[in-house]
Amino acid sequence: MTPATAPRLSARGLAAGYPGRRVIEDLDLDFAAGRMTMVIGANACGKSTLLSVLARVNEPLGGTVELDGVDIRTLPRRRFAQSVGLLPQHPTAPDGLTVAELVSRGRHPHRGVFQRWSAADTARVDDAMAKTGVSALADRAVGDLSGGQRQRVWIAMALAQEPRVLLLDEPTTFLDLSHQIEVLDLLRTLNRTDGTTIVVVLHELNLAARYADDLVIMSAGRVVAHGAPSDVLTREVVSQAFDLDALVIPDPLTSTPLVIPVPGGAHAAADEA
Repeated sequence: MTPATAPRLSARGLAAGYPGRRVIEDLDLDFAAGRMTMVIGANACGKSTLLSVLARVNEPLGGTVELDGVDIRTLPRRRFAQSVGLLPQHPTAPDGLTVAELVSRGRHPHRGVFQRWSAADTARVDDAMAKTGVSALADRAVGDLSGGQRQRVWIAMALAQEPRVLLLDEPTTFLDLSHQIEVLDLLRTLNRTDGTTIVVVLHELNLAARYADDLVIMSAGRVVAHGAPSDVLTREVVSQAFDLDALVIPDPLTSTPLVIPVPGGAHAAADEA
């Protein structure tokens, strides 16, 4: 898949939230096809709410989400699931389920009710496990794995679904730094090799800037900046979105923006980033 053939995911006049509370209002946003976009912002700014509507988990309160210009609400659920995959923030697996069994569940959108398991299904599952480096864990129970291993298995399940767009809600939560890097390296490799459009909600500012092709920075349910990290992640934007006084300098290793909080300059909890 190339950016020219990757799907276009867009929000048009989007309103979203929960009964009695609108979190997002009149949002217009295009996610670049075939690229890796990170969505960042302080807690409760609307990041996960946006992702849940993009994934059709929740209905919009207004406006539309479009895939290749088509309102996703008009697409049959099976067809939508063949195009868009979601890894939620806290996925759970039944006790005793093995890695191979969990990854195989990613094939459900491609199989009819009475359709038997095929050699093609097996090939897709094997390929997804190979790409995520979990083939050797196939017979292990998911519950017995480390946090980093489990995340790779969940990503393998999403890949077995063969999505053209992959949405992930804070996939590095509760992982130590080495496993965070491992997961983000994996996502970037998948994006580069398969051309999958990847949208990630992330809470760690500097990792988002390092791995993103594009950043979407949200505050109070609206987009305050959208573009290449080096263009949009500025001291003024950090102050506006995170209520944090910080220096933004080039990372000495990657030249991507590096956010350094100014001592005594945090007006809100620093971990809200």
